[in-house]
Amino acid sequence: MAEESGARSRPSRRAFLTAAATGGAGFAAGAAGATLLAGPPANGQAGAQDGRAGGGAGNGRVPRGSFRGEHQPGVLTGPALACLVAAFHCRDRDRTALAGTLRTLSDEMDALMAGRAPAPNAATLPPSDSSLLLGQGDQPALVTLSVGASLFDARYGLADRRPAELHPMGLLANDRLDPARTHGDLLVLVQGDHPDVCLHALRRLTGAAGDSLRLAWSQDGFARPDALATAGATDNRNLLGFKDGTGNPDAGNAALMDRAVWVGAGDGEPAWALGGTYVAVRLIRMFVERWDRTSLAAQERVMGRRKDSGAPLDGSRETDLPRYADDPRGERIPLDAHIRLANPRTAGPEKAMLRRGFNYSRGLDADGLLDQGLVFVSYQRRLVNFLQAQERLKGEPMEAFTRPEGGGFFYALPGARDGYLGQGLVEDQ
Repeated sequence: MAEESGARSRPSRRAFLTAAATGGAGFAAGAAGATLLAGPPANGQAGAQDGRAGGGAGNGRVPRGSFRGEHQPGVLTGPALACLVAAFHCRDRDRTALAGTLRTLSDEMDALMAGRAPAPNAATLPPSDSSLLLGQGDQPALVTLSVGASLFDARYGLADRRPAELHPMGLLANDRLDPARTHGDLLVLVQGDHPDVCLHALRRLTGAAGDSLRLAWSQDGFARPDALATAGATDNRNLLGFKDGTGNPDAGNAALMDRAVWVGAGDGEPAWALGGTYVAVRLIRMFVERWDRTSLAAQERVMGRRKDSGAPLDGSRETDLPRYADDPRGERIPLDAHIRLANPRTAGPEKAMLRRGFNYSRGLDADGLLDQGLVFVSYQRRLVNFLQAQERLKGEPMEAFTRPEGGGFFYALPGARDGYLGQGLVEDQ
């Protein structure tokens, strides 16, 4: 990793400062997901769209790709039109069996990313595939595999290999966590061009793993891009109607990702963890009825941005930088506005995180209210960046409209150039 980084273009200080000043539009870490804390693309524009899936991938956004590489490809690619996040409890008796499960999952992920169907079984046997995608052609699914803190308990003798900052997600700002939707030994994030692609992938993975894994919780989601997207602007919106993802760092800037997302040598992490990244997942309930009864002016003051364009309240375009120094009393952008609190006090890659957001709808709750919200995922080289953002956002006005109810902290495994994901973790070196 270090050798490759030296050959890449170095991200500019201007890029870091520009992104830090924007503050995250949509949702930031805390009551509403995670904040922008990193640099934009090399052109210096805040809010330019980060790495979308789909370059040369037909009409969809998820390209057919290789499972192999230094990093898992699903981290930087996205967000796709549909997603599914699922956590599992491992039921393997020992580390050897766990290694077999990781090998099986890796083989299935390889096939799913390539859009390969399994060989058919004889008619007298159960089908080798659910047939959910019959008539749809080869639909690739992008799958990312992560491990949770509980995998490093006494069961598999992995305690001394736990990533340094990985721990169970405790109660953070405004949390009311449901234990049935929180934590897990393993986490998979599936992205696809349609919900059926994600469901199909989940059934392939659970079927292949068999009794080795028990599903702990899952949540499906979707992205809602603007039909008339503006060049250089964010095209996703959350269920509060605001743009989601403004100011995300450029996932296509390899040097920036090395400094912002990927764990590297010198970070004090176990050798097996190099090339992975910390993952924060938050299932964030939105009280949409209350939000819909709030005036547009009040909504925009809560966010600090305009609802239509995503521009900061002291600007005219989404890519404009908020001028906090010119507004010390918060007359244009309130002092407790989401983007203002989300803004890190120091700029640079050490404060970075790459955010992904997917909307969800779970029908009604027990009170007859719409149960809707955001599946928020962030990737960061250091988990402390997420936690510091949570502290800054504690008590913000957004808490009246949102409530985190599940998720967890995980570690996305390094990619597999050969072998299988997690091989360095579970095999003796």
